Amino acid sequence: MSGRRMGQTPLMRQYFRIKAEHPDTLLLFRMGDFYETFEEDALKASDVLGIVLTKRANGAAKSVPLAGFPHHALENHLPKLIEAGLRVAICEQLEDPKSTRSLVKRGVTEIVTPGVSLRDQMLSPKQANYLVAVHFGKKRVVGVAYADASTGEFLLTEVDQSRLDDLLQSIEPAELLVNKAAQESVRAFRDRGYTVTPREDWVFDRDFADATLLEHFGTHSLKGFGISGLSEGVVAAGAVLHYLIETQKGKPEHIRRIQQRMDEGYMLLDPQTRRNLEL
Repeated sequence: MSGRRMGQTPLMRQYFRIKAEHPDTLLLFRMGDFYETFEEDALKASDVLGIVLTKRANGAAKSVPLAGFPHHALENHLPKLIEAGLRVAICEQLEDPKSTRSLVKRGVTEIVTPGVSLRDQMLSPKQANYLVAVHFGKKRVVGVAYADASTGEFLLTEVDQSRLDDLLQSIEPAELLVNKAAQESVRAFRDRGYTVTPREDWVFDRDFADATLLEHFGTHSLKGFGISGLSEGVVAAGAVLHYLIETQKGKPEHIRRIQQRMDEGYMLLDPQTRRNLEL
C-alpha cells in the first residue's frame, strides 16, 4: 500500500477500492442519507452543482476534500453532472446498516453517462438519446452503430469516411465511443463538440463483437438480422452493446433486436433540416 493510503479508515479504504474500479467516472458514494464525493470528484461536484466543498478526516492519513448532497436530491443533481459531460457511477449501500456491526457493503449499481440513461427526467420525449460507436475499418469504410437504451432502438450501417460527418450530424450523438488508439479521431470529434468516450482497442474486435451480440440475442448467427456481412458495422455494434452492459451492470432488456440503417441512395439531412421538416 502506498504511503498515501496507509493509515486510512476502513470506510475510505472501501471508497478508494471502488473508485479504482471506476477511474473514469465521478463516483457518488452513498453514506446513510447522503451521496458523498471525495478528492477530485468533490472538486468537480462542488463546481458543477454549486455545493459546499469541505474536508473529511481519514484516520492517520491526510484529510480529503469532500462534497455531498442528500440522497433525495439525486434526481435534481444527476442531470447537471451529465450535462457537464461527466460519467457518473452510483454506489449504493447493498445491505441495511442496522443489520451489520461491520462496514456496510457497497457497490456500483449503475453508471449514468450522456448516452446511457433510463431516467425519465434525463430524457426528452422529442429527441432520441443515442449512444454511438464509430469503427474505422479498411479501405475508408467506417462502421457506425447507435442505440437508444430507453426505447430499444439499435441500428448499424457502414459509410465511406467522406460521408461520416453528415451521418453523425443526422444521428446527433449524445455520446460517441471511439477506439482510444485513434487519438487523432478522438481529438477531431471533441473539436467538433461531441462528447467522446475513448474505449480500449480490444472492444473494437469482430470476434468480440460477434460473441457479445450472439450472447445477448441468444442466437447462433447474425444472419437472421441481415447484418452479418457488415463487418465494420458489427464491430461498432459490439462496442455499443458492451458499453450498455457495462454501464447498466447487466443485460439491457430494452435491446431486443438490431437492424441495418437503410439510407443508401438518400440524402443525409443535417439536424436543422430534420427539425424544419419535423422528422
